[in-house]
Parts: sequence; C-alpha cells; structure tokens
Amino acid sequence: MKNKLKNLPSQPGIYLFFNSDKELIYVGKATSLKDRVRSYFSGPSTSRPIENLIHEVNNIKWIVTDSVLEAIILEAIYIKDKNPKYNVLGKDDKSWNYIAITRDEYPTLKTIRQHEYKQLTDAQKRKKYGKIFGPFPGLKTKETLKLLRQIFTYSTCKPDQERACFYHQIEQCLGVCTNEITPAEYKRKSINPLSLFLSGKKKQLIKTLEQRMKRVSKDENFEEAQRLRDQIQNLKKIHDVALLNKSFFNVTLRLSKGDINRIEGYDISNLGSTGIVGSLVVFEHGEPIKSDYRKFRIKTLKGQSDVDALAEMIDRRAKRKDWPLPDLFLIDGGKPQVNRTNKVLKEHNITTPVIGIAKGAARKKNEFHVPRNKKLTDWLSQHKNTLIQVRDEAHRFAIAYQRSLRKIRKP
Repeated sequence: MKNKLKNLPSQPGIYLFFNSDKELIYVGKATSLKDRVRSYFSGPSTSRPIENLIHEVNNIKWIVTDSVLEAIILEAIYIKDKNPKYNVLGKDDKSWNYIAITRDEYPTLKTIRQHEYKQLTDAQKRKKYGKIFGPFPGLKTKETLKLLRQIFTYSTCKPDQERACFYHQIEQCLGVCTNEITPAEYKRKSINPLSLFLSGKKKQLIKTLEQRMKRVSKDENFEEAQRLRDQIQNLKKIHDVALLNKSFFNVTLRLSKGDINRIEGYDISNLGSTGIVGSLVVFEHGEPIKSDYRKFRIKTLKGQSDVDALAEMIDRRAKRKDWPLPDLFLIDGGKPQVNRTNKVLKEHNITTPVIGIAKGAARKKNEFHVPRNKKLTDWLSQHKNTLIQVRDEAHRFAIAYQRSLRKIRKP
C-alpha cells in the first residue's frame, strides 16, 4: 500500500478502492490524485463515510484524466455500472445532479436534482428527455453547463427571433435564434458530439471530429474546418475553473487570492478633452452580469489623458465599498494603464490582481500585461478568449454611452 501511495500521480482522475475480496467498494474523483488519496491515510479524519471504513481498503487503482470534468464523468459511469457500496451512502445528498438532453426540436441541456429525478416516472423521462447522464456527485451545474456551451455551442434560444442572441454574438450559438441551422444539422454539429463526451468517449469524439475536419477541408469548407479545429483544440485542453463544490475536494484549482470567477473590465472612450467617459463591465463564470455594469463621466481631468481618466475611474470605483470586489481587474491598455491602476488600488489597500490587454503591432495581436505570478500566467493561458470578450464588451459599453451623450448634446 505504501508503494501505491508513493506512486500516485498529481494529475486529475478517479481512484478506486478495493477490499481484500477484490470487490470495488468506493470510487472518487480528484483534482490531484496524489493529494486526494493520501489525505485518507494521513492527517485528521473528516466526516467522509469512507474514512470510517478505510481499514477495509486493501488495494488502490486509479485512472488519470485530462481534466476534472472528465474525472466527474468517469466517476459517474463507474458508480452507475459498478454500484460501489460506500458510494451509495451519499446518493440522497442534494448535490447529486443529472445532466439531460431535452427532446425539443433544437435540444438543449437541463440539470436535474437527485430528488427531482426520483419523482419522475420512466414515461416522464422518455417524454421530456432524449438522454440523461449521471448522477454526478459534487458538480457545480451552472459552471459545467457554461463550459459545455463553450465547447459544443449547444443552444438555449428559440428559432425565429428578430435578432441574434448574445451567445451567437460571441460564437457560442450556431444560429438557432436566426434560423441559420436546421434541426438535423444542429444535432449533428452540437448535440451528438456533446452526447459522446458526456458518455465518457472523448477520444472517440476527437477522432470523429478530426475525420470530419479533413472531409470539409477537402471540400474547401474552410469555415467549418476552422470551427471543428477550434472544437478539437478545446476538447484537448479543457479547463476546470470552479466546476466543483469545495466539500468534495481538498485541492482546488485556486490562485493565492481564490478562483477567478468575477472579472471587472474597464475602458475609456473620449471625444476630445470634454467628452471623456469610462465603462465598467462585470463577468461572472464567463457570462456578463449587466445589472452590475457602471458608467462614468470623467469630471476632474484637464486635457486629454486616457491614463489619468482611468485613474479617476478606478479611484471612484475603489471608494464604493458597497460594490463587491472582483477576483480580477481587466484594463484596456498596456503597462502605463496597469501601473497606474495598481497604484490607485494600493492607495485603497486593494490587492486584487490587474491584467492589461492592448493591441500590439499594427493592432492585429492582443498583448497581455500580467503580474509576475505563475498561477495567474497559467490561468491566463487557458482564458485569453474570455478576457478578450470582457475587453470587447467594456469597449462596446463605453462607446454606447459616449454616443448616447452625444445625442443629448445635439441641439
């Protein structure tokens, strides 16, 4: 057993506990197999049911996955197929959730709580849902559905809308809202791959998508080939930020100041020295929280300086103690803007990290200005697109405010 514990990898995955009769008695998931499994055999015990019976564990096996989300899916498959006796103890817990694909013309995803699932008859399940996956213990469903939408672009909108939905604008909807895709094509491009993934068949899915990409490239359908290439890349490097309830994991994907769930994005828009405004937009778990957006008229600045205008806006924001602090400040600008923002925040004893994003040479490439923090740099490598979305939304909001004021000023 000591050798087993010594050889545990630090990657995410599932671990399997067997008794002396070679019976599988417990399956668990982990962000770090090494840290999670070792915690059962060292340190103070907790209220986990398996800890009271850890003396029964005679052998340990594990399966490494590419991400925590895949560990969650694989754990659910093992629990459903093998029914380990000590996993059953937690099945009445409300944090056990199912993910279902609906039977709509354009199917979407729904989550079902354990107690709600028990109340459904088999006939009701067949009528409402095409497939049901799970149960998934300890899964944060909102964050999971967000991640699955980013990869598979499943839709939650209805067809025949007057204008495209928000997700279509950020390329996370295939055009259901604007009738750009048929139900059959939507199922082939979105729902079928999603179903394979939730069945634990990621490798098979990637192989299928790669074959399809080659076919559409040969047919010179380069737009679809690009979409498939992006989907394959996203599948190969799934990120796991904030997917799991803390009660199920000792080790989480956290920075020193916590998970980056809430981001505030800032931009300055000016029309000469008398028409300078600023915008603040808020994203949580990658989605805009428009009720928390704020507009600023720059009041104290003399002359025209985006850096000074930004400093005024940040100072006024920092004084609002009734506004919750974000996990990250995103500034539209380079080193001068980032340094000035840090200086203002320091004056208010705010230590939240600041990242700047600016256009590079010929304004074609985004340049990120990041503090010297390895964990933050690692996080950024997987979330650049999210930050670009936040920056673009802050810019749009500032321009819209600028235009509204311009209309008011007109005689």
